[in-house]
Amino acid sequence: MHPNQTSGTRPLLIVDDDATFVRVLTRALSSRGFEVITASHADEARALARRHQPRHCVLDLKLGEENGLRLIPELHELVPDMRILLLTGYASIATAVEAIKRGAHDYLSKPVDADAVVRALLDGDSAQQGDEDVLDAPEAPLALRRLEWEHIQRVLTESDGNISETARRLGMHRRTLQRKLSKHPVRERPGNEP
Repeated sequence: MHPNQTSGTRPLLIVDDDATFVRVLTRALSSRGFEVITASHADEARALARRHQPRHCVLDLKLGEENGLRLIPELHELVPDMRILLLTGYASIATAVEAIKRGAHDYLSKPVDADAVVRALLDGDSAQQGDEDVLDAPEAPLALRRLEWEHIQRVLTESDGNISETARRLGMHRRTLQRKLSKHPVRERPGNEP
């Protein structure tokens, strides 16, 4: 049992319509001490949130024809202190910014491992709960910084390595872009590479 989880704690809600992914993530998070409940669509997610008042939520951006972004404010209305982590296979800076604006606490691109999910969910809790796993983890990368780096690299490639053209397409000053490019890429936790 995880030091911060007991049978009486509020559950973690996974909202995703990919049954295989939900099964794998549920098993991984359960083994880390979380009580997990799952929903495959927005109506089910709202009902479970109302009934169980989950402390954490892992929410997929695309739920069939529904958009997970629209669900974020609704879930916060039902459970104001819920920490929401948005997952998506369609990574973009615009989506990440919109997710944060709507109230998500973090944003990760699929594929994602359970340790990254736990770090993202407990990041803000570590001060209150003293979660040793989070405190002992190597510097946890900010998903938005990683996403920004990947986006810059994609645009740079599309611009055939032309810094001025890349800066123009990104809407940033050339020197700002050069400063960002001079930094090392944001790394995921060592050992998580396929």
